[in-house]
Amino acid sequence: MIKIVIPLYNDWDALELLLFEIKKSVSVELFSKLSFVIVDDCSSIPCDIQRFYGYNLSIIRLWRNVSHQKAIALGISYITQETSFEKVIAMDSDGEDKPSDIQVLYEASLLEPDKIVVAKRAKRREGLLFRMGYYFYKLLFGLLTGKVIEFGNFSILPFQQAQKLAYVSEIWNHFPCGIIRSKLPYSSIPIERGVRLAGKSKMNFVSLFLHGLSAISVHLDTVDIKILIGSLIMTAIAGVGAVVVMIVKVLSPENASLGWAITLVTASIIIILQALLSSLFLIFTVLNYRIQKHFIPAKEYSDFIEKVENL
Repeated sequence: MIKIVIPLYNDWDALELLLFEIKKSVSVELFSKLSFVIVDDCSSIPCDIQRFYGYNLSIIRLWRNVSHQKAIALGISYITQETSFEKVIAMDSDGEDKPSDIQVLYEASLLEPDKIVVAKRAKRREGLLFRMGYYFYKLLFGLLTGKVIEFGNFSILPFQQAQKLAYVSEIWNHFPCGIIRSKLPYSSIPIERGVRLAGKSKMNFVSLFLHGLSAISVHLDTVDIKILIGSLIMTAIAGVGAVVVMIVKVLSPENASLGWAITLVTASIIIILQALLSSLFLIFTVLNYRIQKHFIPAKEYSDFIEKVENL
């Protein structure tokens, strides 16, 4: 049995088209193994499960809206704790994860049965502004974390790896970064992003910005150390600059005025020292967080589930 976990908020029309496209795109043998697990993220538009009659399908109804990433974490946690399966595929409900690529992911996972296989985005179809923003996000993510992120939620996981991932607290914030953080073995294959099957995307600039910050926050300890090192370097440069200005002042004629330069360097040092102190405070906050009990999706998922409906 292969589970497909699909988080959803009001995208029932897109889901219906997605299921139809999956049935049409994958082999008959593979489709016979598929079982769909829809994580209804407390949709405001009701939908009867009978609408999807003919598919091996379950709907997990959540008590409240928790957002896309958390819905995936809850779905993975539920199936690993309460069902059995061979592999699980995580994908979006809108069709941008192309149904035909399920076959590609599955065949790739057969070659590496003990690894998570993720879909590396070979080509995106969004507008120029989005693609530019995404490029700078990847650049910033790499600079701050030292990691490379080139994949999203679309992935296939063996049961054992999915079970372990459900105990990784970081998937609660960002599923792909949780995979990286888990240090579980994974490989990637290039897959082009598709187009939305129905409706409009609910992601706006604020949502995308928060999504990017969530990815970075997973590696906050690494980010904070790099910010601290950067603050120390800038403080040292400002200090050297101040010394140079003072030497020039001493060696200059008495009527030469360098007051503006001294004021500028002093103000720079004050600002950088404030950044340094803020970095130190963040470090101690992170260190304190590391000794606290973390949210483990595999242990807490049941608190969010209202009911599970099965076809």
